[in-house]
Order: sequence, then structure tokens, then C-alpha cells
Amino acid sequence: MTTSTLASILRHGALALTLAATAATSTAEPAAYWSPSWMASTQPIWNGDFVLPTGLPFQFNRQTVRQVARLSIGGSRLRVVISNEGGVAPLYIGAARVARHAEGSAVVEGSDRPLRFGGQADVTIPPGARLVSDPVDIAMPALGEVAVSLYLPRPSQPAGFHFDARQIAYVADGDLTNAERLPAAATQWSTRVYVSGLIVETPQPPTTVVTLGDSLTDGNGSTPGANTRWPDALAERLVGRNVAVLNAGISGGRLLKDGMGRAGLERAGRDVFAQPGVRAMIVLLGTNDIGWPGGPFAPNEPAVRAEAVIQGLRQLAEMAHAHNVRIMAGTIAPTERALEGTPLEGHYSPEKDKVRQAVNRWIREGGAFDAVVDFDAVLRDPARPSRLKAAMDSGDHLHPGDAGYRAMAAAVDLDALLGTPARP
Repeated sequence: MTTSTLASILRHGALALTLAATAATSTAEPAAYWSPSWMASTQPIWNGDFVLPTGLPFQFNRQTVRQVARLSIGGSRLRVVISNEGGVAPLYIGAARVARHAEGSAVVEGSDRPLRFGGQADVTIPPGARLVSDPVDIAMPALGEVAVSLYLPRPSQPAGFHFDARQIAYVADGDLTNAERLPAAATQWSTRVYVSGLIVETPQPPTTVVTLGDSLTDGNGSTPGANTRWPDALAERLVGRNVAVLNAGISGGRLLKDGMGRAGLERAGRDVFAQPGVRAMIVLLGTNDIGWPGGPFAPNEPAVRAEAVIQGLRQLAEMAHAHNVRIMAGTIAPTERALEGTPLEGHYSPEKDKVRQAVNRWIREGGAFDAVVDFDAVLRDPARPSRLKAAMDSGDHLHPGDAGYRAMAAAVDLDALLGTPARP
């Protein structure tokens, strides 16, 4: 298959078509399947007048970008998904390599492998497209960390961008894709570019759970580099069941409207239902739909009504069931004192909290979902239910810390999530 054919297949998120389970050619060989193991939802790069900076350089040129991600399930071989979504020009990658991650910018000695695309070491990705690499013979365990290095020899503007990686990325001058460690002078930042997925070869068909959410799912407030987001902890719980957990959280994400990413109702098709083997999803959205209007993120927007959020969640449930995907909904956490004392405060008001509580009542009692996980009950202060419990708070009164995220993952009923009996 040519690179242009691959680009055409993948342009509109039809990743599931390319990665459908494929048996080995010989009946004497065991079957093998391609299973998604990690993802980062891509976001359009916003304009310079938005309240937050992107944290990205204007362009890369004759530089190596090295990024790290942790798999949820392991496999005998690996593929890497590269995204030029949001790009306005073709993206040329001069060289790419993958390795087991050691620490910092270092990789495990002897684990380094070249990435190829249709047998070629370099590749051009059209604007808006994703490409999947050829298989790489590198066995990876569940919860193993992977480092992907891309060399960009031409001026390349960032695209396929993910704002809040909670993981350091490294940029160094020259083609250092095969270096075991990048130089100390390498630039560091905490966003992702271009690398949007990791896929592993497994002996069984894929079983996938996708978590669709905002900054609480993206892990804002968790320790950078420690993999302590609640989807990370959920992946650890599901390792024994060979179930992949894909984090489709976007900081600043909203259900009904674009925020710091496309609206949840729009991106569910690409980020959730197009994933191979998706059995279930967990949705945690609504915080920013309720909290942004009238504040620094959306100063000119009118207040959102509970009925609008409820209708959006109901539609998401209908979409999931139409795709034969189970859906678990999380209740919305309290926000009193959110980002207090910063230029970004404004998520909370007593009126907004009434909307939140009305939505939560419907989530718990409305019967639209296959299951509910009561994150609000897990995180709230019993003495002040409109606030996060101090032990769960990262300190900004909006996002949980590591302990809060562990508690969120522990609250998920795995049997209710996956269904009983589990689907084949």
C-alpha cells in the first residue's frame, strides 16, 4: 500500500478499518491482532488571543523531537501513529525511531529501532492526515514506556497538538533520533506534537475502553511524568484482563461546544467509536460547559442551562448504544474556589453549582447510561459539598491531585463498565 493510499484511508479517522483484526497467513501459526494501547487526542492550535498560550515553538527546523508515552497493554510488535491533523502544509519526517524509555530523554540501550512507512525511512504526511508506521519488532510489556524520536529536517509548524501532556518532551538540534540520551541543552516542554497513538500486536482481539473527558481526565494536577492520571490507574486495574485504556481527555474540553479542543459530541466519533475493539467508554464532561461562560475562557457566552448539558449527555449515550458500546457516566466534581486568586478564576458561582448539581442528579437517576461512577461523591468535602476534599485537591481547587485520581479510578466498577457477561 502506498503512502498516499494510507493517508486517504486515515484522513477521516477510519483507523479501525486499517487496524481490523487480521489472522496469520498460515493455519499453523497463532492468530495475531493489532490492538490500540495508548492515544493522545489532537487539538486545533488556538489563536494568540486565547487566554492560555500553546506552549509550542513557532516551528521546528533541523531538529529532533523525542516524546514518551506509557502503554496500557503490551504486545510482541509495535506501530506508531503520526498525526498532521490541524496542519496546513505537508509534514515531512526525515527519520523516526522508537525505543523503550529509560529515564528523562534516555532510552534503554539496544532497544532502539527505526520506524518505516511503506518500507521507507522518510515520509510526507498530507495536511489533516494520520499515518501508521510499519510494524516494529520490539516487544513491550503492559505499562511499559516508549520513546518516539522524530527528525524534522525542514521548517515544520506544530500540528497534531495535545496541550497538557503531563510528560516532558525534548527538542535538540540535528538528527539525534538514534542517540541514547539527548544533550543536556535540549529544550523541554510539556505538550505533545505529531505522535498520537501506539498500537501493539496481541494474540487476542482488542478490547478497548476509552475515557472521554476534560482536564480531569487529561490529568491536570497530577505529578508530571508519573502516570498518575485516573485513566492510568484504571489501566493498572485492567492489566490482568488484557483491556486497553485510551485517554481521550483534553484540558479545556467541553461537551457541547469547542473549547481547547473540538466539542465532545463531535470528537467522540474519531476518538472513541473509531477505536478498534472499543467495548466501553467513560464520559466525564460538563465542568467547562458550566464553568466557562462569563469567565476568562468564554467572557461573552451566556450561562448554560442544565437541560442543555443533559441533552448533550443523552445524545452521547444514544451514539454509544448505536455503536454497540457500553457507556459509563461520571458525575461532575465540585468547583468552589477553583483557580482562586489567579487570572483564570471564574468557574464557580452558586448559580453554576446549581446547574452542576441538577446535571449530576440526572446522571445518577436518569437511566440513560449502562453504569454511573459517582466522582462527585468521591471527591467532594462532606462538610462543604461544593468544594473538593482537601486530601483529594491538587491545590488549585479545580483538579484532583494524585490521591484524588487514584480514588477516582478505584471507584470504577469494572464489571459494570465492561458488562456481564463480557461481549465476545
